Amino acid sequence: MSKAMRQMPQQCGRVSVAHGEAVRDLISDEACGPPREHPGTGSAKPTAGTGGLLEAALTRQNLQLAWKRVKANKGAAGVDGLDIEQTAQVIRQRWPHICHQLLAGTYRPSPVRKVMIPKPDGSQRELGIPTVLDRLIQQALLQVLQPRIDPSFSEHSHGFRPGRRAHDAVKAARAYVQSGKRVVVDVDLAKFFDRVNHDILIDRLKRRIDDAGVIRLVRAYLNAGIMDGGVVVDRHLGTPQGGPLSPLLANVLLDEVDKALEARGYSFARYADDCNVYVGSVKAGERVMAYLRTLYTGLKLQINEAKSAVASAFGRKFLGYALWVAKGKEVKCTVAKKALDNFKARIRQLTRRSGGRSMVQVVEKLRPYLLGWKAYFGLAQTPGVWRELDEWLRHRLRAIQLKHWKRPKAIYRELKVLGASEDVAKQVAGNCHRWWRNSDGAIKRVLTIAYFDRLGVPRLS
Repeated sequence: MSKAMRQMPQQCGRVSVAHGEAVRDLISDEACGPPREHPGTGSAKPTAGTGGLLEAALTRQNLQLAWKRVKANKGAAGVDGLDIEQTAQVIRQRWPHICHQLLAGTYRPSPVRKVMIPKPDGSQRELGIPTVLDRLIQQALLQVLQPRIDPSFSEHSHGFRPGRRAHDAVKAARAYVQSGKRVVVDVDLAKFFDRVNHDILIDRLKRRIDDAGVIRLVRAYLNAGIMDGGVVVDRHLGTPQGGPLSPLLANVLLDEVDKALEARGYSFARYADDCNVYVGSVKAGERVMAYLRTLYTGLKLQINEAKSAVASAFGRKFLGYALWVAKGKEVKCTVAKKALDNFKARIRQLTRRSGGRSMVQVVEKLRPYLLGWKAYFGLAQTPGVWRELDEWLRHRLRAIQLKHWKRPKAIYRELKVLGASEDVAKQVAGNCHRWWRNSDGAIKRVLTIAYFDRLGVPRLS
């Protein structure tokens, strides 16, 4: 792809020089020179009525950075079936023509490929996978739009923003509860990404950027169909999860609710479509819930009444966390029960005793999940829970090891190699078919914590 970028024109059109640091940081000084013609791209002169953002997105430097990020994500192919390397070949051959279409407003994105992702509760979440080429273009747009739009978002919004993460939202929620606001208005939007109204979203986007080319292209991505079972279905609502632009567009739409809550002085934290408002009483919470219904109705969004509630902040979860009161009336975080149940279900899948995998292969699959889970739930202030999970995990791994050794003679031999005493080796080998109970007895003296540390099993505690 880097070769493809070197073969591209230095820039696809002239970039405006009067649109702030966010744009100038992404382009070279050469981009600020007089307009000129580039072979195969049409005129470099900006389209009338645009603000130069599309041209900034299509500069070589910005596209190279976008390609690195798309490639690093290692995403699947879209409806065209082309992976990263195959798309790079297409770009080498066709980029001048694609660039000309983008600037002329005639580019038509490919439909997204529909994929259903199973959720821990048994339901499914729809994911739309754009082609690699469309992910590149969306990423290039994101890199230009986000520096301009993001600073205008509410300080209470934490999802999919540079320098912010879920931990910030959880910390804010904990601080509100610590201050005495013990009632939460917990709002869950019903199928938010599937119900985004295109006209309302485009209207809100126009209020923030003045570039007809970008607006036209975003509208084209919203209107791109979705391929389901080999048939392209037109889409008039929603912005499918899976494209780089979707999180930014979601924040553009929901920022209107944030600003309305800010204007009334409410304490709240939002991460994507999850929003919790913290108040001092149930009566105040009911007023906030009624107000939120009005705000979301104005955006043609619907609250999931079954999952939303006005309740004690200690009885609800937020982004996988729950709150509890420790000694000294200090509010602390813990992992919510549902998140713990999901963790154990996933560990059971990764450590099932069938499949013919070696212990090294099991640990190889287990390690990235454990590290990611530990990083996300690092705010939890419950060391006892971590120790219990560690012990439970090692219990399962010992059972796997016994199943692998299988026969008494093999168990006896392998334990002796690992330094087990005669009594321990005989005791464990004598109960060889009781995998689960046997893995929590004398074998713990041989397959110790240090043994699993050497295998590379991360500790949660």
